[in-house]
Amino acid sequence: MCPPKFYDVNYVINPWMSGHIHDSSRQVAAEQWQRLYSAVTEIAEVVLVEPQPGSPDMVFTANAGLERNGVVVLSRFFHAERQGEEQHFRHWFDEAGYTVLNVPRDIPFEGEGDALFAVDGSRLWAGYGPRTLQSSHHYLSEAWKIEVVPLHLIDPRFYHLDTCFAPLEDGSVMYYPPAFDNPSIERIEAYYAKDKRIIIAEADALCFACNVINANRTVILNKVSDTLSEQFESRGFRVVQVELSEFLKAGGAAKCLVMKLSGTPC
Repeated sequence: MCPPKFYDVNYVINPWMSGHIHDSSRQVAAEQWQRLYSAVTEIAEVVLVEPQPGSPDMVFTANAGLERNGVVVLSRFFHAERQGEEQHFRHWFDEAGYTVLNVPRDIPFEGEGDALFAVDGSRLWAGYGPRTLQSSHHYLSEAWKIEVVPLHLIDPRFYHLDTCFAPLEDGSVMYYPPAFDNPSIERIEAYYAKDKRIIIAEADALCFACNVINANRTVILNKVSDTLSEQFESRGFRVVQVELSEFLKAGGAAKCLVMKLSGTPC
């Protein structure tokens, strides 16, 4: 995670930012981030990245890259406004002892925002569309010798895969079907049995319900409907809701603010 010391909405690079330039309260954002940090520390060890001036979106660490087994594929941001973050994340991963791999500069890839491992590690779900090119998937497959399943994002509001799709640790998946084209929906439904699919309504999707942090039987997410919360509880999950309204103004919520690391590199 990265403290929101310099967080603000300084530009518009997704639909959520429109109308919110300098409209976010840094004090409220800091309070909301602290509550999220406290909730995450109850279920996981948290390490911090030092925020850097000129990188207001660095707080969204899920976009730093994708990590598994001590190997990180570093992000190549689509928008110039975020490309300055890459050097800072590279330095952190190098210092921490990770093996850092790259995709070519001209092939956008936005890390854990657009690539999520299946719970058993057997495949990698990888989004493409607004911010990540499908041609990046070859490099992900080579990094971990893993099957990469492409999912085409077609709604600009759900510009990253982790805004509309979440594999959960009980073997189920939550997703918002209108964010995908039909072949992608077919791929999801071919893998997950009907009783393993949690289909999200538009109202919850717009609250970034799919942008969820899940560790064991705990889910941490932005405020959602009672119906969805009860659905989680009926499946045996403990639900922790944290108000993240200030970060929604930039197009992010709980999952965007956390990058999952599989452990300390050897």
